[in-house]
Amino acid sequence: MNDVSKSTDTGNTWSTEVDDEGEFVRKATTFRSAIKADGSTGFGPEAGRYHLYVSYACPWAHRTLMVRRLKGLEAAISFDVVDPILPSEGWTFEKNVPGANGDSVNDFRLLREVYFASRPDFRGTITVPVLFDKKTGVIVNNESSEIIRMLNSEFQAISERPELDLYPEALRQQIDELNEWIYPQINNGVYRSGFAQKQKAYGNAVDGLFEGLDRVESILAESRYLCGDRLTEADVRLFTTLVRFDAVYVTHFKCNVRRIVDYPNLWGYTRDIYQLPGIAETVNMEHIKRHYFESHRHINPYGIVPAGPELDFTTPHGRGS
Repeated sequence: MNDVSKSTDTGNTWSTEVDDEGEFVRKATTFRSAIKADGSTGFGPEAGRYHLYVSYACPWAHRTLMVRRLKGLEAAISFDVVDPILPSEGWTFEKNVPGANGDSVNDFRLLREVYFASRPDFRGTITVPVLFDKKTGVIVNNESSEIIRMLNSEFQAISERPELDLYPEALRQQIDELNEWIYPQINNGVYRSGFAQKQKAYGNAVDGLFEGLDRVESILAESRYLCGDRLTEADVRLFTTLVRFDAVYVTHFKCNVRRIVDYPNLWGYTRDIYQLPGIAETVNMEHIKRHYFESHRHINPYGIVPAGPELDFTTPHGRGS
């Protein structure tokens, strides 16, 4: 589950990843190696060895930045941020764009060069996030759901917060069950709504999206987080969609039945997570808005970025401490 760039052999994947019913279908990621604490995979947890390539705009990449911060891995794992605008050639590294910093590892201009350096015969979709091994010069993994699990569990010896477990054994079944419906209905549901090319496909997606949001609202009426009073991976995965929702998805992706601010529990929950130490620094609303409104020219032909809405994620959330 990652943000798509451009395929190596076709045009923009936003227009090509649509089935005969006009429904957006996300392609699977391709690099699926794993870092293991015991080193059994050849990728062991070493401080300074691994590097993340991310976009502040991308909700999937945002997950990895959040877990990196929550687990106290800032000194152990470095990262670079691509330009928020996604041109036809794919994600680019720009040193003169506020919030972006070029490629500090390979000095490449294009993210696709990282992919080809890892696998010269690569034929697929260029996505963020990318977990890169500086020691061997190859991509380890580009699947966000797997990367955040590795950051959570395989770096305990060098984590500054090893006591924090976002995927505790006692809650794994509950977390997995939540992810099972939150991903298709909400995380990917906004994309399925926005990239739909037929009315029925849009209707199915947006109906499922708001059914999912209504269901989460009910859960959060009874508990601070999705699995009770404990922050878990499920909250991280949901937050990155919620924090973008009112600023982008309501208008750009036509997800305008209700806003997050119209849901008392969801809005408080979003502010609660935003106000956790270090999380606000992972949210770059300028990159988020510029990416969606300036990159998706098939949806927004003139690339005009809306001035609003005015959202204050720092007001008291009232959901515990």
